[in-house]
Amino acid sequence: MVVKRTSRAGFTVPGLSLQDGHKLAGLLQTRLHALNDLALTLKHAHWNVVGRDFISVHEMLDPQIDLVRAMIDETAERIATLGISPNGLPGALVAARPWDDYSIGRAHTSAHLAALDLVYTGFLKSHRKTLAEVGELDAITEDMLINQCAQLELFQWFMRAHLEDDDGDLATAGSKTERSAAAKTKPLPA
Repeated sequence: MVVKRTSRAGFTVPGLSLQDGHKLAGLLQTRLHALNDLALTLKHAHWNVVGRDFISVHEMLDPQIDLVRAMIDETAERIATLGISPNGLPGALVAARPWDDYSIGRAHTSAHLAALDLVYTGFLKSHRKTLAEVGELDAITEDMLINQCAQLELFQWFMRAHLEDDDGDLATAGSKTERSAAAKTKPLPA
């Protein structure tokens, strides 16, 4: 018996053309890479935050990581449902991503929160861009991405609450890089 290996099935979900189903799966593959990267980045920050408010930030990140991991599974399963084999391998992620690794190591909580705010902003902008493309093809996939955006925007708000002053301004306003955002913050006094 010969085993045929292919990353594409000859089917997709009912109501979509094979071409549209596979196009959707390709769009979702980029989001799968971004979600995998986001989960790893959040876990890295979780392990590397220090400072007076360490425990609150350390514990705030865990539910975010768990939810992003659930989004990864949901996205990969949607890709498979659309008739394409999802690729969650690290080499594929690194080869396909247009962004660099997270640039903050061991640092105070406000530095990580400032850097993660920029990570979330970049992620959500690209997720919304894909959402607009998907919305023209499939309401079910669009609904999945809408739900993901809503949950991640909420988590970004949690982070921004730590960075906001009494006037509603972010300490990191105008920052273009994670390092510049982190540099604008100061650890709380002991």
